Amino acid sequence: MDPIRFVFGLHLHQPVGNFDHVFEQHVRDVYRPLLERLETRGFLPAVLHVSGPLLEWLEEHDSGYLDQLGRLAADGRLELLLAGFYEPVLASLPRRDRVEQIGWMREALERRFGVEATGLWLTERVWEPELAADLAEAGVRYALVDDRHFLVTGFRSEQLHAPYYTESDGRPLALFPIDERLRYLIPFRPPEETADYLRELRAAGHRLALLADDGEKFGGWPGTHEWVYGRGWLDHFIDTIGGLIANGEVVLSTLTAALDEVPSAGLAYLPTASYREMEAWSLPPDAAIRLDRLERDLGEARMAGPDGALVRGAHWRNFLAKYPESNRMHKKMQALSALARRRGDPPEVRRAIGRAQCNDAYWHGVFGGLYLPHLREAIWANLARAEAALREGETIACDVVDFDGDGRTEVWLHSDQFSAVVSPVRGAAIEEYSVFRSAVNLADVLTRRREAYHDAALAPAPPAPADDGGAPSIHDIEEGLRLTERPPLDADDRAILQERVLPGSLSEEAYRHGEYPVAFSWARAAFSYQIVREPEAVVLHCRSAAEARHALSKRLRFERSGIVTVEYEWGGDAGAPGDLFTVELSLVRPLAIETTPPAETWRYPVETVAKSERGLDRTRQGESVTLRWPVELGRATARLTP
Repeated sequence: MDPIRFVFGLHLHQPVGNFDHVFEQHVRDVYRPLLERLETRGFLPAVLHVSGPLLEWLEEHDSGYLDQLGRLAADGRLELLLAGFYEPVLASLPRRDRVEQIGWMREALERRFGVEATGLWLTERVWEPELAADLAEAGVRYALVDDRHFLVTGFRSEQLHAPYYTESDGRPLALFPIDERLRYLIPFRPPEETADYLRELRAAGHRLALLADDGEKFGGWPGTHEWVYGRGWLDHFIDTIGGLIANGEVVLSTLTAALDEVPSAGLAYLPTASYREMEAWSLPPDAAIRLDRLERDLGEARMAGPDGALVRGAHWRNFLAKYPESNRMHKKMQALSALARRRGDPPEVRRAIGRAQCNDAYWHGVFGGLYLPHLREAIWANLARAEAALREGETIACDVVDFDGDGRTEVWLHSDQFSAVVSPVRGAAIEEYSVFRSAVNLADVLTRRREAYHDAALAPAPPAPADDGGAPSIHDIEEGLRLTERPPLDADDRAILQERVLPGSLSEEAYRHGEYPVAFSWARAAFSYQIVREPEAVVLHCRSAAEARHALSKRLRFERSGIVTVEYEWGGDAGAPGDLFTVELSLVRPLAIETTPPAETWRYPVETVAKSERGLDRTRQGESVTLRWPVELGRATARLTP
C-alpha cells in the first residue's frame, strides 16, 4: 500500500488588545519550542497559520522567530496559510471586508516571507455557504473546515479523508475536512493511539489524515507545557510517527501537495456550521442546558456515532443576539465600514476597522472572550480611532437609525469629539458613549447575566476521572468547574442613565447584589422623543408613555465636546414617602458628574464570574454609579463631563 499522507497543521493566534506578557509567554512556552523541536527532529513539512495580530507583535518584538518561519517556508518545509489578517469570523463581515482582510494577509506573507499562499485557515471554522464565492474572489484555492460540517449534512466519517469541492455563484473552492479524532488525540493521548489510528485509516484505503488545530494546546493551555515538553510527549510523538514514516506507512504532507495528489471525493454543499462546542456555547442558557441533557440521555456511544452529528446547537451569529454588547460592537463596526467606503476608504481607517473585526471579543465559550474587558476595550478603541478620523472637523449632528438591527430605531449622535447611541425603547438610556481623545467607550460595561455553566457549576462535582495515561483537555477541565453560590445577576442590561424609583429602606448591600424590589422602573420603558438641533448641541426631549403618576420627562443635551446635561422632571408621588428617584450610570471609566441639587451617590464595582482557560474568573467590568434624590423632589439635573 502507498503511505497515508499525514498533514500536521497548526494555528497560532493572539487577539488584538491582548497583553504583551501573554504574547511573550506563548512565544517562550509554545511557539518557539514547538517550531524548534519540529525543525531539529526533522518532523517536516508542516502547515502553519500565524494570525495578523501575532505577526504584527512578532515583527516588533521577536523578528528572529519570523526569520525562522521564512527560512522554513522558503525551503518548502513549512506551508503558510491565509486567513482574515486580524482573525475575524469572515461570515460576520461585509463581503468586501472579507476579501480585504484576506488580501492583507496575502500581502503580508508575500512581503515578509516571499510565499504565495492559496490555502485558508477559516477562523473558528465558522462556515456559511456564500463564503465560497468570496474566498474564491480573494484567490483562495482551498479552505479548512471541520469534519463535523460534513457529518451534519449526512456524510459518513469514513468518507472524509479526502478533499471535496463546493461552489457559490459558480466560483469553485476545495474544502479539507479536519479530523476531529486527531484533534482530540493530539496532544492529549499517548502517541501510540495516534499511530494506531493512522494505521487503521491506511488499512481502510484512505490516503489522507488531517490535523489542524490551535497551536496553543502544545504548551499554552493549562497543564500542557509540562505534558508536552516536561514529560516528553512531543519527543515521543515525533519518535512514534517517525517510525511509521521510516517504515513507509506515513508520509508528512502539505495541504497543497494533498490537493494535487489525493483525488477529489466529489461535490459537497455544507450548511452554516462550526465545531460542536461552539454551536453549544452560542445557545441561550436554557437551550444550552436542554442540549446538554439531551446529549447525556442519548449516551456517549450514540453521540459518537452518526446520530450524534445531527444533534446541534445554534450558529455563531447567535452570539450577537445572546450578548447585546457583542451586537453593539458588531453593528458599530459595520456602520463605520460602510461610512469609510463612502468616504474613500482612508488606509488608516480601514486598518483600524480591520483590527476591530478581530473575533475574540465578540463571543464567549470555554475562554473568556467577550468577558475580558481589555479585548472589548481594544475593539472600541479602534472603532473610536476610525470614527475620529472620518469625522475630523465635523460639528455635532445626529442620525435616527435602527443601529442594532432589532427593528427599533436609536439616535446616533456624533461630532469630531465623541459618538453616542441613545435607545428610546430602553428608557432613553445611553448604550454607547465613545470619547475620541481617550478612545474609550464609557458605556462598555458587561451585564451580569446567567450562563448555563453557572447552573452546571452549582451541581455536585462528578467523580474524578481515572488516570488513563493521557492529559486532560481544556474541555475536561471545563467539566470540573464548580461554584458554591450563584453570582449576582442584573435585572436590566447595563447602560448609562437608567432611572428607577427605589424603596427608602433598600440597603446598599442588597442593591449591589441585584436583590432588591423596585417601586417603579423606566429602564425598559419606551420613550417618545423630539430632536432639537442647536448650533453647537443636539437636544433630545424624551418622555415616557407611562400613566401620569409615573410620567418621566428626560431632556438630554449633547454638546459638540461630548458633555451631556440631563434634566429630569417626575411626579413627586411616583413612589411612597421616603422612596428615592435614582439614576444609574454603568461606567467603564470615571467621569465628572455634577448634580443639582446635590445627589447622594452609591458606587460599587460591577464584577462577573465567567469561564476562562484557568477556570471560573471574577472580573471587574466597570463601576455602577447611582445618583439618589428624594422622590418628593420632582426634578433634578446631572451634567456629565468625560
